[in-house]
Amino acid sequence: MTQILIALFIISMTILIYLGMNYLYNYFPSPFLVPMMTTGIVLILLLISFHVSYDTYLIGGKWINSLLGPAVVALAYPLYNQRQILRKNIKPIMAGVGIGAFTGMASGALLSFLFGLNKVMILSMMPKSITAPVAMEVSSELGGIPAITVVFVLIAGLIGAIFGPILLKLFHIKSSIGKGIALGSASHALGTSKASEYGELSFSMSSVSMALTAIIGAIVGSLIPLFF
Repeated sequence: MTQILIALFIISMTILIYLGMNYLYNYFPSPFLVPMMTTGIVLILLLISFHVSYDTYLIGGKWINSLLGPAVVALAYPLYNQRQILRKNIKPIMAGVGIGAFTGMASGALLSFLFGLNKVMILSMMPKSITAPVAMEVSSELGGIPAITVVFVLIAGLIGAIFGPILLKLFHIKSSIGKGIALGSASHALGTSKASEYGELSFSMSSVSMALTAIIGAIVGSLIPLFF
């Protein structure tokens, strides 16, 4: 009974904090107030302030995490609505996703090399632009550390969600398709969440890009050991 009450409290608290941060973001639409980032920060501060362990939070948090699968499946609905546009733009979509996937993995390796990180860290950072479940598998196959990869994935997602819109404006990218491809291929789920603010078409393109980037990343990841 106690476990159930703790789980309900944690779930309710997390949802309420997210709703509050989302309201704040709608009132002050700053890239630095992205709800998924601010919610995480508030939760971390609360856990630290009240000396609540991560394991205790997971009593309820694991139920929220279990919704990730259904949420990904739900992305199929906007894809279905935009299926005609997807067919008409298959070439730019594939080109954009291909370049995005390659750039994401190459930039991870380059940054690691520039900072003098060892081989294990380089391999852990390479899948940073792939959605977390696939990135962890790719990292494991490469010989990296999945737990560290998740951190890099989160950082890549937050950077894309915060600075992505700024870069889109800077380079005068106004196409809904272009915005979706850029955010989805560079920043996976967090980028897709941001893309939803630009409309259903951008959201659909970002969903496609996120899925295709994961597939391409998994394929490339399986080939890298042959050359690394």
